[in-house]
Amino acid sequence: MGLKLNLGCGQNPLDGYLNVDKYGEADLNCDLEVFPWPWPDNSVSEIQLIHVLEHLGASAQTFIGVMKEMYRVCEAGAMIHIAVPHPRHDNFIGDPTHVRPVVPMTLQLFSRRSNLEWQRMKAANSPLALYHGVDFELIDTTYILEEPYVSDLRSGKLSGDDLEPLLRKYNNVASEIRFRLKVLKDSS
Repeated sequence: MGLKLNLGCGQNPLDGYLNVDKYGEADLNCDLEVFPWPWPDNSVSEIQLIHVLEHLGASAQTFIGVMKEMYRVCEAGAMIHIAVPHPRHDNFIGDPTHVRPVVPMTLQLFSRRSNLEWQRMKAANSPLALYHGVDFELIDTTYILEEPYVSDLRSGKLSGDDLEPLLRKYNNVASEIRFRLKVLKDSS
């Protein structure tokens, strides 16, 4: 079992993790936009990025560098847990340090399986996994809803199918998106 990293921990260190942040009193102070990161290849079994990824990579090159470094340091099968503010929520819009929205498509661009499927379909999606030699599988995506949508969903007044158009059309339906990524590597 490899190292467990809580990247961009801020004021929220986690027990059992190496808590890393550019500022403050983390276990390790490290700028995640400077490469290479200080961990060896294939040395990490789990990463937590809780309200961090939206702050990284104002340039596409830097964001891709962050994804490549995560891939490099993670062992085959490592899990990456990501939480970001929903890009149509005031929490995202109102913070000037948020440099990019992160949505499911953002992460699927780094999936070899998705890239190959898009290639087969002659889709215009950027095959970033193929270009950069990374492969992350998006295991699941969870939207954290605001009221009254939470109650309407629980009561049956709103169905899961009703949510997608609301999330696309209105602000402040969901406050957060949570993702689980699995690192896919040839383990030989």
